[in-house]
Amino acid sequence: MEIERQFLVDTVPGLPAEYEVLRQGYVSLEPEIRIRQIGEKHFVLTVKRGAGLVREEWETEITPQEFANLSQHLWPATLMIEKRRYIIALADGNQAELHMHDGHLTGFNYVEIEFPSIEAARAFVPPDWFGREVTEDERFSYGTLAQVNGMELVKEMVKM
Repeated sequence: MEIERQFLVDTVPGLPAEYEVLRQGYVSLEPEIRIRQIGEKHFVLTVKRGAGLVREEWETEITPQEFANLSQHLWPATLMIEKRRYIIALADGNQAELHMHDGHLTGFNYVEIEFPSIEAARAFVPPDWFGREVTEDERFSYGTLAQVNGMELVKEMVKM
């Protein structure tokens, strides 16, 4: 199970020097089946179900060859998402994961925080640099953003 809140980012804070480079694509959108490459040597297949604050999540390591094979079979009209993930320690002891995108989502930034419980998630007070919360916005999912017109959705969400 994953308990997580997500926010658009209005102003990017000072960034740590270190970050992870990720590529992720979607083999299926219902249920959501994602493949992800983290750095050069870490490959994961993830199945997620549900939406909003609490979701079911199952992950397993896959080989580089499995990742390459699955990359050739992404869901129709979706693209591989390219991003950098920065881990930022917050004053309250939580860790924020700031995602800054390249490729078809260049210029889109969002942040997520994972929590050990629903109560901790609900009690969280976001810092000033966090933008509008999109945790419960049904339009906001990486499966949707992976679509060829994903940046158009981002622009629509930012206007609201």
